[in-house]
Amino acid sequence: MKNLSFFIARRYFLSKKKKGFINVLSIIAMVGVAIGTAALVIVLSVFNGLEDLIRSLYSSFDADIKISLKEGKFFEYDKDLQNKIEQREGLATIVQVVEDNVLVRYNDGESVVRMKGVSPDFVEKSELKNHITEGQLKLTEKEQNFAVVGQGIRYDLSINSRNDFLALQFYYPKNISPGRTNPSSMYNSGILMPAGIFAIEKQYDEKYIFVPLRFARKLIGKKNECTSIEINLAEGTSVEKIQEALKQDLGDKFEIQNSDEQHASLLKAIKIEKLFIYITFSFILAVASFNIFFALTMLALDKKRDISILYAMGTPIKTIRNIFLKEGAIISLSGALTGGLFGFIICLLQQEYGLVSMNMSSAVQEAYPVKMIASDFVFTMLTIMIITILASFKPAQVAAKSVEIQRL
Repeated sequence: MKNLSFFIARRYFLSKKKKGFINVLSIIAMVGVAIGTAALVIVLSVFNGLEDLIRSLYSSFDADIKISLKEGKFFEYDKDLQNKIEQREGLATIVQVVEDNVLVRYNDGESVVRMKGVSPDFVEKSELKNHITEGQLKLTEKEQNFAVVGQGIRYDLSINSRNDFLALQFYYPKNISPGRTNPSSMYNSGILMPAGIFAIEKQYDEKYIFVPLRFARKLIGKKNECTSIEINLAEGTSVEKIQEALKQDLGDKFEIQNSDEQHASLLKAIKIEKLFIYITFSFILAVASFNIFFALTMLALDKKRDISILYAMGTPIKTIRNIFLKEGAIISLSGALTGGLFGFIICLLQQEYGLVSMNMSSAVQEAYPVKMIASDFVFTMLTIMIITILASFKPAQVAAKSVEIQRL
């Protein structure tokens, strides 16, 4: 009987003798499901691509693991702390960081920026060298210190990295006590020549200047203190295992974050937007399923005579109901598979040829990034199945009820 219901449902779907209006409704329903499925797959893939793009940008700037205080800013990087960190296997680099806001002047311009002082290991292993647009990634040479400047700051202060006569002037306020009258005693200062310009993303380019750790400590007035320790892992090392081990070794005083946790709010916002897009397009698919409902209702009314004959031949009412449920499944599945294939092809073409551009001069990538994930296709199909069952249930009941009425 199961094969009978599917056989009849397939004949109804493929029948050339189907009434014109019902046929049109079925085609509209199938096309609506196909378009909704393709749109949902494409949009979800774009959000996946944007999430991956953001992660790749952050990986050029942020470390795999960052250690900082839960409360307070500066902590001493003593031998005990150093041994607890370095005893772990799979650590590629351990970078000491001193980070704070400073005033920078260049020629006639000035701006408050985020100074990030880093130890020498940063330059050796950093992916920042792949984003240098002018000059080179160099913080020290012999005894001379240099700065690497974000492109946004470079434009703001009109910095010329090739000019050997103009230097960046750094100013950091001291703990000011009452009675001081000499302005120069209220701040520390230092000068650096710009060695290179980097461009990653607007958030970083307009905010950060990299300087040697020794220069940052001297400017801020610290000896062995850090604001954070940034750790990059060797290839194949598990971030989760190292993170958990460091949490146990360092205790509750420190916050140990992986790269995603360092930007948890932004990544969470993207996931929430993706969820709302999924819900919105599910509603669009639900609206498209109204055509399935009307097509099956009209078909049930049109096939009353066939239904009566089937019932007279001993076909159970459950089988008659299943005919229309499977008819709805065939319509929606045909549309879903067509739409899924169309969405897959569009995403594939976007990956290979970048058909749709962002049309923004400041964009880090010319074309919209896309990344297809199997779970998106699975959840889309599950959504369509649920909507189809709900849309087909009432017409199936109408068909079964018509048998009961005729029997009476």
